[in-house]
Amino acid sequence: MKARFTPALFAHAEAVIGQLLRFEHPADAVVSRYFRDHRELGHADRAFVAETVFAVLRRGRSLEARCAGQLSDRHLLLVALAVTRGWNQRELAPVLRANEEEWLATARAMPDSEFSPAVRCDLPDWLYNKLEAQFGAEETEKLAHALNQPAPLDLRVNTLKTNRDAVLARFAEEGIGAAAGPLSPTAIRLREKPALAKHALFLEGAFEVQDEGSQLLGYLLEPRRGEMVVDFCAGAGGKTLLLGALMKNTGRLYAFDVSDKRLVKLKPRLARSGLSNVHPARIEHERDQKIKRLSGKADRVLVDAPCSGLGTLRRNPDLKWRQSEESVAELTVKQAAILDSAARLVRPGGRLVYATCSLLTAENDAIVEDFLAKHPEFTLTPASTVLAKHGIEFSGDLLRLLPNQHNTDGFFAAVLDRKA
Repeated sequence: MKARFTPALFAHAEAVIGQLLRFEHPADAVVSRYFRDHRELGHADRAFVAETVFAVLRRGRSLEARCAGQLSDRHLLLVALAVTRGWNQRELAPVLRANEEEWLATARAMPDSEFSPAVRCDLPDWLYNKLEAQFGAEETEKLAHALNQPAPLDLRVNTLKTNRDAVLARFAEEGIGAAAGPLSPTAIRLREKPALAKHALFLEGAFEVQDEGSQLLGYLLEPRRGEMVVDFCAGAGGKTLLLGALMKNTGRLYAFDVSDKRLVKLKPRLARSGLSNVHPARIEHERDQKIKRLSGKADRVLVDAPCSGLGTLRRNPDLKWRQSEESVAELTVKQAAILDSAARLVRPGGRLVYATCSLLTAENDAIVEDFLAKHPEFTLTPASTVLAKHGIEFSGDLLRLLPNQHNTDGFFAAVLDRKA
């Protein structure tokens, strides 16, 4: 159902974008809070506001360039509707002022070739330069184009409760368009974005929302029945739940995180999942006493390190404007320290997986190379070899997922096995 486009609805979008462009808080949190404060907005109205403001965040630089000096929140929204969402003058008529028609026609007609490569890609200069150095100009343009599209909705089936075929059959009965994910054996990709929070299967714990790329980290770690496993930066626990299911709800699975807030979000998910082998624990830092007690005892440790999140720009487009070269440099120091601490937990013959949702070599390859140089007791095991055991076709020693190639978020992972 499409929202009825009115000046009042446009005013809501203007109010939200005004808050977002201050970049003080994550975009999804700002939008959620606005909708909580404006419960009169229906589902279609919310969808309109969210899609329009996120279009501005995604395409900010090229939209600003098209505004040609007429730069205000209002003008950015109008150009976003005309250019990124393809609305014509008739559709925009309810809010267009008399003096804006000609200006908007000029903005819409401006050719992309007038813009610099970074503006065309809607990336800040520093980020465009780093990606171009890594991937080359042509590939960076394809990558940027993919990052500027909304992400699909992926689910992970909870194999403790059901299987993928059963969930797909149920969705088919209910007319929910869905297909098996091409990479992860437990992934389902939905054709649209239905509201699933009240769906019976969700409430029963039969599935969780999780990007297909993120699911592959569990298959790289390969936790087994009865093992001691540590999710070192568990967050809200999406990967923890997958690890618990792969362990068939046996052994001990520690979910560590420095944030109480994130671990609180894990609780209801844990209750739905049916897992009883998960032990969530808040830690002060990567050298916490709780961690020291497990030194040399863990069979497997997953480090999904805090990172710039630049691989998730399809979902979090504000990150490209909120991160900087300086913030990335700070993160790399933290990533190296966390990986170093996590490695101490791994028993001889055990496994450590380092992962980020970043696209940058500095947060990925460079961290792993530095770690291996300092820890000769660890060796790099090809990701392709590990994934092949689970029927997942992938080439390369390192897992490198890109939205333009794999239609997942951007992910990186390295499998580091400790010599027996």
